[in-house]
Amino acid sequence: MPALRDEKESRVHRVIRSLLVIDDHPLFCDALAMTLQATLALQTIRRVHSLEQGLAQMSNGFEPDVIVLDLNLPDASGVDGLIRVRNASPSTPIVVVSAHSSHKVIEGVMSAGAAGFIPKDAARETIVMAMRKIWAGEIFTPDSYAPPRREEASPASLDAIIGRLSSLTPQQHRILELICAGKLNKQIAYELSIAETTVKAHVTAILRKLGVQRRTQAMLLASKAQFSSLSE
Repeated sequence: MPALRDEKESRVHRVIRSLLVIDDHPLFCDALAMTLQATLALQTIRRVHSLEQGLAQMSNGFEPDVIVLDLNLPDASGVDGLIRVRNASPSTPIVVVSAHSSHKVIEGVMSAGAAGFIPKDAARETIVMAMRKIWAGEIFTPDSYAPPRREEASPASLDAIIGRLSSLTPQQHRILELICAGKLNKQIAYELSIAETTVKAHVTAILRKLGVQRRTQAMLLASKAQFSSLSE
């Protein structure tokens, strides 16, 4: 945590230079990019329309100052995409934007490590103010959101489930996705080009980290963090 704190403190004396926007709505994506470029004097904005495209940008060496992430993408839903982006770039602030802004949704993304949540219908001034706050190391959520009392959280609460899912490595997240898709170990090994024994070792680690004993229980936990559940 000290390193992360030092990074936040150093941002106060710098401006945002680069931004990665991951959103599958071209009009919103373009409007957000133009707004932030005009108000924050950004030097570089890259826009992609899927999670995999965003992860590819980072794996190819792009290191944005801030990442703006839509929750509902063609290849990710719920906090899964957020967790994978955070694992790919742990020190980069991730701002979630979504048309779904219920308390349940905001609680889920903040528990998963987002630096802030901005509703898609927020005013231009609110978006700019939120970005500046987040870059300065502050947390931004809508005024209407009241964080829950964490001491009352149970092991089966959404907060606890997301915390366990966040402990998985990127490879383990991918394997869990394939398990949820009904794939057998042999099929997962073939798709990921790894040995079946490696898959079995990952599955064992996944079950341990999630605190469950069977694949079906892991699938149930994963489903509870999906966008459809959060937005109810």
